[in-house]
Amino acid sequence: MKSINNYNSGSNLLISLISLLSILPLKTSGQEYAIGADLSFLKSAEDSGYEFKEDNEVKPGLKIFTDHGFNWIRLRLFHTPTNLPNNLEYTIDLARNAKKMGMKFLLDYHYSDTWADPGKQFIPKAWNGMTHKQLVKAVFEYTKETIIEFSKAGVMPDMVQIGNEVINGMLWPDGKIPDNWDNFAELVQAGINGVNAGCDTSNRPKIMIHIDQGGNKNRTRYFFDKFNSFGIDYDYIGQSYYPWWHGSLLDLRENMIFMAETYMKPIILVEVAYCSSPTEYRIKPAPYPETPEGQKEFLDEVNKVVLSTPYNLGAGIFWWEPATRSGGIGTRDFFDEKGNVLPVITVFDKYTRH
Repeated sequence: MKSINNYNSGSNLLISLISLLSILPLKTSGQEYAIGADLSFLKSAEDSGYEFKEDNEVKPGLKIFTDHGFNWIRLRLFHTPTNLPNNLEYTIDLARNAKKMGMKFLLDYHYSDTWADPGKQFIPKAWNGMTHKQLVKAVFEYTKETIIEFSKAGVMPDMVQIGNEVINGMLWPDGKIPDNWDNFAELVQAGINGVNAGCDTSNRPKIMIHIDQGGNKNRTRYFFDKFNSFGIDYDYIGQSYYPWWHGSLLDLRENMIFMAETYMKPIILVEVAYCSSPTEYRIKPAPYPETPEGQKEFLDEVNKVVLSTPYNLGAGIFWWEPATRSGGIGTRDFFDEKGNVLPVITVFDKYTRH
């Protein structure tokens, strides 16, 4: 009887394991972990004569990043900027330089002539006065035409964001949410259709939808539950995470678990930053010292949270604007006031060097 009982116990255990595996989502496989940075100002800094350094040795900014494991660049694109450099020609040039260094390229469409974020989503001046139907067509044509130009230049994006931090919609007031969810969904779909029309299936970029709620599970649920109800096909969830705005590391961890288990899509923290001298935490206590070492520790711990996301759906992390002309202690830069790179650059060395 003992052997039969053992057999039955083993069979029951095997059946239980098979049943459990059948309801668990499959892990992603073959997915490169994105170690990235938004370096949209780097070219303008170097073009103006600014020198980035490592141990007082002047080096091309991109080389400093690739030498330390960075394998992705994120570049924003404004429609017709007047005071900012990030137009199509500039973005193509910087993307070309990054591709030569072996980096992959995430293109961030702002669909604006200037910054687009949760507090503002200005329609490009060229599109002022358009009806919703005309805006949908304009988004499609503009996206298609620019994707074709990237392709012609040999710098097809590997991933595309349709809008930047779109928790409150885009192209206001037409696509502002919660009042105009239908309009917003049609504008996003027009952008995706434009990407698809500008390339072929062999080089189609992945599509990201980006909001700014890294540590806020409830707001994330509000947005993606509603957004997903429109049946729009996309590949990646993008989140911004700045702790002084978006919650603690435990809040981030809770939301990463929630997103992975609920939406089963790869998640990238596409904007992360911390300051290297007292800036955001002058009044309230900081989670890490706002020092060069504290900045490094912050990124290391955030990266560990992303790596621990269930089902391997934590797909990467990007620092926001680590290389600007201002440089300077007190910013979110990776560089001090003399242009020397800070210790934070070494966070990924232990993961990428062998």
